[in-house]
Amino acid sequence: MPEGHSVHRLARQFTDCFVGQALAVSSPQGRFADGAAALDGHVLEGARAHGKQLFLDFAGDRVLRSHLGLYGAWSFGGTDRFRGASSIGAPRRIGEREAHDDAAAPTGPLLPPAPVGAVRVRLVGDEGWADLRGPSLCVLESTAEAEAARAGLGPDPLDPSADPAPFVAAVRRSRRPVGALLMDQAVVAGVGNIFRAESLFRRGLDPMTPGRDLDEPVLRELWAENAALMRTGVRLGRILTTDPADRPGVREAQAWPEHAHLVYRRQGLPCRRCGTAVAAGELEGRTLYWCPSCQR
Repeated sequence: MPEGHSVHRLARQFTDCFVGQALAVSSPQGRFADGAAALDGHVLEGARAHGKQLFLDFAGDRVLRSHLGLYGAWSFGGTDRFRGASSIGAPRRIGEREAHDDAAAPTGPLLPPAPVGAVRVRLVGDEGWADLRGPSLCVLESTAEAEAARAGLGPDPLDPSADPAPFVAAVRRSRRPVGALLMDQAVVAGVGNIFRAESLFRRGLDPMTPGRDLDEPVLRELWAENAALMRTGVRLGRILTTDPADRPGVREAQAWPEHAHLVYRRQGLPCRRCGTAVAAGELEGRTLYWCPSCQR
């Protein structure tokens, strides 16, 4: 599932490439036909992200709110003057593939290709288009409705003005494991399975620790860890959770791919820090990864 940093990159891409333009909106698949008709021809006034949800603000008190879920993705194309990622979301390789392909960009007037696959929404602007496939959520709302939905989410670590206090309070009053609370979007918005595993490992926290057993300073450090990891994801366009300090030797470091993780999807392999086999198990329907030695 694309994590919060991907959705913030989407908001940036829509801002850079489409805001201020009257967009042609359609639903080739047909499942968003009424919403597309209501948006067609309206100016996109803004794009913003909160956690894993994208809010596209159109003139006329209309908001297109979407959540990519496990399989959703936006793909983009345009003329040779269009500058942006070709795809953001799932399916993706390890680390997100977000590259502009100059060779594939047509010259001259914009001629979007026929939609391929189940395109829920197509947006066409002056120099490019955007296709949404496979979202778990795609709805047309008023501004008030969209804000009510956003208010139901926890604070977003990628929001520079976000106060971590609601996150700390929500965790400290819960008996649920901290590993489950990090994935609860009503507690903290945007953290997914990779950031959960890596941030808990980096802070040396047992993911099964009840939230109420963690002190406020520990939780603020966990918040800061996720914020730092996610900011790197926004900057690079991929999830990078290791740094030179994590790598014990030059020779081994050279053998690590850029997308190497510390514990995520490394079950049964030696912990990169202590050598203990990384463990994996299911927690509330998602696979959890941790080092039994480093996270005690």
